[in-house]
Amino acid sequence: MDIHCRPIGERIDWLFELARRHSAAFAAPEAWLARKRYVAEHPTAVMVLKCMDGRINIPVATRTPTGIIQPFRNLGGMFDLGWPHLGEVLTSHVQSVVATGRRALMLITYHFSRSDPRRGCAGFHYDTAAAIEHTCAIKRQVEHVFGAGHGTVYPIVCGFETDGDALVVHGSDGTHLNAGELGLADAATLSPRLRALFPDMPAQVCEDILPLIAGNVLHIAAVRSAPRELDIEHREWMICIGRGFDFLHMPNLALIIGPYSPNLDDPVRKAAAIIGDNMTARRIPDDGFLLLASSPYDEIGVDRARAELKSRFLCEFAAGVIRAEFPALAARMHVRTAVLDWASRTLQPLPG
Repeated sequence: MDIHCRPIGERIDWLFELARRHSAAFAAPEAWLARKRYVAEHPTAVMVLKCMDGRINIPVATRTPTGIIQPFRNLGGMFDLGWPHLGEVLTSHVQSVVATGRRALMLITYHFSRSDPRRGCAGFHYDTAAAIEHTCAIKRQVEHVFGAGHGTVYPIVCGFETDGDALVVHGSDGTHLNAGELGLADAATLSPRLRALFPDMPAQVCEDILPLIAGNVLHIAAVRSAPRELDIEHREWMICIGRGFDFLHMPNLALIIGPYSPNLDDPVRKAAAIIGDNMTARRIPDDGFLLLASSPYDEIGVDRARAELKSRFLCEFAAGVIRAEFPALAARMHVRTAVLDWASRTLQPLPG
């Protein structure tokens, strides 16, 4: 049976089992060695700012080992480096990268559908031009914070075409490279193409973006060789708030709200409205939905204790908004809080 149609209790059990399997795969010796080998060969740290849409799975689309690409996800893919928490998280990550002598590549993404605009980003009301304008504004903010010389942090505006999982890399001169228009025979031409797009890109960063594009070309070929259902109907049955939801890379499953905006009530309100509409339209059962809060921690002790408080705060905040503005929906709300052990990607439910 489709997971969307199961009783809410079974859906919640399925979710935590999915998280457990993800952690087991991530922590396996072979996966750990693959990550170590990849970083040794490609030291540039890769960060991705992206929408919460589960179709946008950059590691899978580029055939990159899990855990290499650092994601930042938010409802609608909307970010502002002026947001205090977002600025602190990004800066802290960049500083940790620089402390090891590495550079950072930041992919600032938008998404769209080639075949139907209504398969694009609902956060921008399916207006791809508006989404591109927003990502360009974020790129300018990144340059303001980390420098326009791009010596350490190199930001790139990057589209993601969800029909075929194709990356569209925007160059500094207004041209772009669409991986969906490349074939396997074009692999040898990727390096000069990227050099033309980004003449100021450090040599190591250019070398390290090559496997992402080449992997994407291989992935696109595999997608095209197999039948694929393009599910465009909203069927989300959970609201996730916080960080640590990388295991939820499935379309139309969850509405993920990053803890970045100082106005968290707005995305919570929008997410609750979508859940309510899904129930009214009978796209999901009306027996309940899940509100899940999660915060990651790096170390046991103080760091984990702080993550617990953060997760509980986010959960209580979101639940309070839903109870105040959607009382009928709140009666069907199932609440869970958790913390995430970042080293092993283990999701740990909190009592109560």
